[in-house]
Amino acid sequence: MPGRKGSQFRTGRISSVPPRTTSGDMHVADRKPIESWLTDMDGVLIHEGTPIPGAEEFLRRLRESGKPFLVLTNNSIYTPRDLSARLAGMGLEVPEECIWTSALATAKFLKGQRPGGTAYVIGEAGLTTALYQAGYVLTDNNPDYVVLGETRTYSFEALTKAIRLINAGARFICTNPDETGPSTEGVLPATGSVAALITKATGVEPYFVGKPNPLMMREALNTAGAHSETTAMIGDRMDTDIVSGMEAGLETILVLTGLTDAADVERFPYRPGRVVDSVADLIELI
Repeated sequence: MPGRKGSQFRTGRISSVPPRTTSGDMHVADRKPIESWLTDMDGVLIHEGTPIPGAEEFLRRLRESGKPFLVLTNNSIYTPRDLSARLAGMGLEVPEECIWTSALATAKFLKGQRPGGTAYVIGEAGLTTALYQAGYVLTDNNPDYVVLGETRTYSFEALTKAIRLINAGARFICTNPDETGPSTEGVLPATGSVAALITKATGVEPYFVGKPNPLMMREALNTAGAHSETTAMIGDRMDTDIVSGMEAGLETILVLTGLTDAADVERFPYRPGRVVDSVADLIELI
């Protein structure tokens, strides 16, 4: 699958990307100046717990500019406060109000669909806190929804209960479709893989709220008070970050510090507006 390769940090401009006369760059030239920024976290700002060169300066420029920005992540494990603290421990300053997770997007979606509803949740504090703050009651007694998020401790008992509740009529929601997640020991099964197990047992497909669903981008825009025609989305994955940004009408910027190599770009039926080595190449645009 395109975009699944590992990566090394790169410095300097890339030579394999088509020159600025390509249709993608013409599209960028036709857009309005960037006034707001959305950026993925893993592969763009950090890589396996280490800041990517240029990320600290990029974030500092964003804060000093006063322009709206949000750091987006499909990871539903942590609350924005948790993530802000974890990033600070790596030397990256991101206020918690500038972090938008798939858990927050899921909670906002469900609040709009069924205010004051009930849910059986498989996930961590990032998801349960977001749903609680959205006015949801967490229960395994005839819930409106089964909500599946990411956790490092999926249990057979919890999955069995989720399957039985869905078979009994509960609607099936997932925070994101990511099939695997990174760790220092290698890949880990993530929400999408576990969702496939539940679907196989129930015959019910979930609704995924996180990327590549452009709903997550639109909710992020609303949260930041930004407009699609003047907002850029930075990501390292063509199949999540770039496609969801494109479908939400944003300028899209692919960085090569994550899962997608320059050679992979041509394998997709859509293109990012820009391809750069890293966020260090974007500092002058802020």
